[in-house]
Amino acid sequence: MEQDIVLTMRGICKSFPGVKALNDVDFTLRKGTIHALMGENGAGKSTLIKVLTGIYPMDAGEIRIDGTEGAISIRSPQEAQSYGISTVYQEITLCPNLTVAENMFIGRTRARTVDWKGMEKRAGELLDSLGIPARPRQQLGSCSLAVQQMVAIARAVDTDCKVLILDEPTSSLDDNEVEMLFKLMRDLKARGVGIIFVTHFLEQVYEVSDQITVLRNGELVGQFDVEALPQVKLVELMIGKDIADLAVIKKNAPCETQEVLYEAEGLSSSESRPFDFHIAKGEVNGFTGLLGSGRSESVRAIFGADPVTGGQVRVNGKKVRIQKPLDAMKNGIGYLPEDRKRDGIIADLSVRENIILALQVIKGMNHPFSRAKAEAFADEYIKALEIKTASTETPIKSLSGGNQQKVILARWLLTHPQYLILDEPTRGIDVGTKTEIQKLVLKLAEEGMSVTFISSEIEEMLRTCSRLIVMRDRNIVGELTGGELTQEHVMRTIAGGGN
Repeated sequence: MEQDIVLTMRGICKSFPGVKALNDVDFTLRKGTIHALMGENGAGKSTLIKVLTGIYPMDAGEIRIDGTEGAISIRSPQEAQSYGISTVYQEITLCPNLTVAENMFIGRTRARTVDWKGMEKRAGELLDSLGIPARPRQQLGSCSLAVQQMVAIARAVDTDCKVLILDEPTSSLDDNEVEMLFKLMRDLKARGVGIIFVTHFLEQVYEVSDQITVLRNGELVGQFDVEALPQVKLVELMIGKDIADLAVIKKNAPCETQEVLYEAEGLSSSESRPFDFHIAKGEVNGFTGLLGSGRSESVRAIFGADPVTGGQVRVNGKKVRIQKPLDAMKNGIGYLPEDRKRDGIIADLSVRENIILALQVIKGMNHPFSRAKAEAFADEYIKALEIKTASTETPIKSLSGGNQQKVILARWLLTHPQYLILDEPTRGIDVGTKTEIQKLVLKLAEEGMSVTFISSEIEEMLRTCSRLIVMRDRNIVGELTGGELTQEHVMRTIAGGGN
């Protein structure tokens, strides 16, 4: 019914140089519903949200929100909030050097003096009510990515919001935290809040959503009730082709050769406990475990991204010293980090500059590539990885998350590494791009490259890896191969039940 509508967007258009990001897109949100906004990376989801929240001015179209007369103009996030629109973005945009309480209330008080006690009291009550394991006076940067994400959500919901936008809110959360968030979403839904839910976890869409809007290539494909749209059909609408056209991925077979490429004994860092690890040539293995288990800390130690405190390392049987990333790079090791915004992309640099960065560092900054050679490198990998960008000179921050991830992959592939570490390479990207990356990993392994693959999605790791190292409480608690590579075995080992 018309009176149930809290938000209407009609004919929304937005262009950037060389790219039509949104073309005549409609979107309708009803009160007390959870509405999933779906589409591949580059489909226009983030752009539509940024138009709604005043980050981007729209080129054409109109926005109407319940309680206002006629169409409204939203020129800033603050103005969006004044209309009751609150947003939590995929990439955490809080201030790690401030306390949790300061992050929750920054920009929301105009008083000359701050009521610190009152602010911290309110922050504590909200943290307790949401079950967030953080203290009001705790520095945000000391919290895990998951807790930082939940603080961002707490900040958004602590307003009288009519529309709550959650852009990949679960990408850094474990299963218990996801359930906690879903409970909160359902509570807000019961109070009449309209929630726009952007995620690439299809199972989560069907678990919590009422309606789905699908975008593709900046255009509206359709709006559907969840029960009327089977999951297979949703994937087909998102990628624009029949599901049968997605080739079945053939997982990495156990290595016939026992030739070890990389081996560590008692390796430890400032963030990881001592562990032993090896990978054979052409093998795809992975670290798995719950959030905080130590899987990312382990691969950061391998790459020297955290200060190495002990252990011995051999590459191709030769003892080497890897104390920092440059040491790893010179030994043929590449690393795609878990947090692409913080540790991966250089946001203000172009696609070209981001792609050649690692190879230029290895070569030495006193011996720069010619502009023509750098552009040739960038063009080669933009084509090879099908990176959607207007040109090699487009700032990488203008690309979608999935295409940013491809640029970082291109950066390391350009160095022709022997060993590639991929930490959450498919987090927050669409189904089609996930499939492309998984296929690429297996192709690289077939060509002899060793790959360590980390994903929060156990099924994805089971499809890709021939050996899984299971972690709990920053210790290796199991290693699974062959017939042990099932979700049941993985979960049982994580839980401490053995194989």
